[in-house]
Order: sequence, then C-alpha cells, then structure tokens
Amino acid sequence: MKATPLAIADVLLIEPKVFADTRGFFFESFNQKQFETAVGRNIHFVQDNHSRSDRHVLRGLHYQIQQPQGKLIRVVQGEVFDVTVDIRKSSPTFGCWVGEILSAENKKQLWIPEGLAHGFLVLSESAEFLYKTTDYWTPEFERILIWNDATLDIRWPLSNPPVLSVKDQLGSTLENAELFQ
Repeated sequence: MKATPLAIADVLLIEPKVFADTRGFFFESFNQKQFETAVGRNIHFVQDNHSRSDRHVLRGLHYQIQQPQGKLIRVVQGEVFDVTVDIRKSSPTFGCWVGEILSAENKKQLWIPEGLAHGFLVLSESAEFLYKTTDYWTPEFERILIWNDATLDIRWPLSNPPVLSVKDQLGSTLENAELFQ
C-alpha cells in the first residue's frame, strides 16, 4: 500500500498493491495495521456504506457537525471526481479543496479525516461507491456545503448540469455554514 499526503493536512491518497495477470487481479483493499501506520493513529470503523449513482449525479458536500465521520473511500464500479473541503477554521488549509479521480480501474482510495466536507461527481455511466466511516450517520447533525460556492471555486469536471438531491440543492455557503474549530 502506498499512502500519499494531499494538499490538505491528513488527507491521504491510498494506492493498493495490485497483483494482476491474465486471470484477473487481486489486491488487499484494507489492512488495519498498514492503514493505521499510514494515518499515524488508531482508527476504529463502525459503518460501511455502499451507494450507486448515475452519470452527472453530484452528491455533497456532506459532513456532520457532531459525531464527525472519518471516511475511507473507494469506487468499485465506474469513475467519480471526488472532492474534499477543509472546514476546520484552525487549519492552515481552511477553505481549500482537493479533487481526485477514483475509479474501479485505478483502485485508488481516499482517507478523509474527521472535520472535512466530502462530495463526488459521477463521470461514468454509473458508479458504485464504498466507504467506511469512523462514526455513525446521524441525520440531525448532517450539514451540507453548496457544491458551487463561489468562495470555494471547486472546478468540477462538468459536461452537463449536475443531478442534485433537494438537500444538496439547499446547502450552505462556507460563509454561512456551521464549521469545525
């Protein structure tokens, strides 16, 4: 496993070692010991989620103001543009974002620690997305940053208008959002 730090502190791009031949491939998608070595602390996952979305669906930018969730993310079918936004006021990268292409083909994963907002745009016909979380989803604590906040200036690779849920359409701007210290 190769773990590469990204421009936001503690966000890691994780690339597993893939063994492939004419029969197919094999890789270890998660190893607790290697993962904790990469992130530099003990992590306890409590929930696994699996979602499927069609082309042009944009989900996010989601976070929980209480019971924040760290997320280990990967795509098992299709391709997405995955975005993380630093919403920790005390962070030197507050208000910055990073984006990565995650796909079934490249098998890359992202570790997004607690205190960050997360979203993705489906680039392929459809995509299936798996993620482990460090705390449970709690609807009353869920918050959403609007995907197109001019302050964030996220450069989504849009070829069509995104397909959004009602709650994602009603997200807050960074200026008006509840944030982490």
